Amino acid sequence: MNAPIGYLGDQPLQRLVPADPIVRLEKVSKIFAGRDGSPVTALGEINLSVQQGSILGVIGRSGAGKSTLIRLVNGLEKPSSGRVIVDGADIAVLPEKSLRHARRSIGMIFQHFNLLSSRTAAQNIALPLEVAGYDRAAVKARVEELLALVGLTDKRNRYPSELSGGQKQRVGIARALATKPKVLLSDEATSALDPETTRSILDLLARINAELGLTILLITHEMAVIRSIAREVAVIEGGHIVEQGDVFDVFTRPQHEVTRSFLADEAGRALPPYVASRLQAEPVAGGQAVLRIGFRGPHATDPVLARLARDLNIEANILAGSVDEIAGRPCGTLVIGVPVGSLARTLDFLKQYGLDTEVLGHVA
Repeated sequence: MNAPIGYLGDQPLQRLVPADPIVRLEKVSKIFAGRDGSPVTALGEINLSVQQGSILGVIGRSGAGKSTLIRLVNGLEKPSSGRVIVDGADIAVLPEKSLRHARRSIGMIFQHFNLLSSRTAAQNIALPLEVAGYDRAAVKARVEELLALVGLTDKRNRYPSELSGGQKQRVGIARALATKPKVLLSDEATSALDPETTRSILDLLARINAELGLTILLITHEMAVIRSIAREVAVIEGGHIVEQGDVFDVFTRPQHEVTRSFLADEAGRALPPYVASRLQAEPVAGGQAVLRIGFRGPHATDPVLARLARDLNIEANILAGSVDEIAGRPCGTLVIGVPVGSLARTLDFLKQYGLDTEVLGHVA
């Protein structure tokens, strides 16, 4: 596979943080008719904005309303109420001809690639340009640019059956970029890929965002995807956004139970099974209190447990932990056990460092 190259073409680098968001949902609701004819609310009173040049991730469980939301942004569904503004246009009220034109500014990549099996990689990429009426020379030149961008120059004449999953998704990304969109929508684009391929696709999306200033809206159920490239995150549950904000803040200080459940399996946060099975709410004489400590900000890398042992003579038993970096900032999580009789002093000590501390329970 050819190595991807830097790409700007004739598309100017856009401002990363303009005053107005390029995608804006204002009190958007979507109601469908159920099987028995009764109304089913897929989305309710959604308010969401995506700044130009940003990467925003929307995460939720199956059935939470993620796919409905993205179909509203590209005009495949119309809201029951509210407004969907993309690049200054209200997508919901555009007549069909204007909507087709507006969709050229909205690229879409899919979980299962959606490539035409009878077309080569180059021909799949060319399809939206042909539909848009570009002449043959312009189509050929643009396709070659995009093949270079996604590192598939030597695969131009391969059919989808001859490509790996990652290569198919690279073709899908190139096709989505064909008409030089301002917004790229990603609907679970990596969930059908193995971890190594997922990483390469996310790296490609991050590079496209950095080089082109392209706005990306990610729909996913994987926290690892959000953590990798998103700058902001919105958590959706039952058709409502229950938490949103800066990725670092949401990951290190989750406020809603749904967000905490997504983070529960993150490395360092999950309790080992042998501890979880013995955990109980009330303290046990001679037992330990189990704490989860979140390290962030100026004390993220401080040797706090060493100081706890040195200054208070309290020995902490490390049960799980990790140190990571989110959005360029260090953070970490430790799950520890301390003697029940030392719990109050431990909490006071940790409070001095501004650390987020949660008592998970007690074990004998």
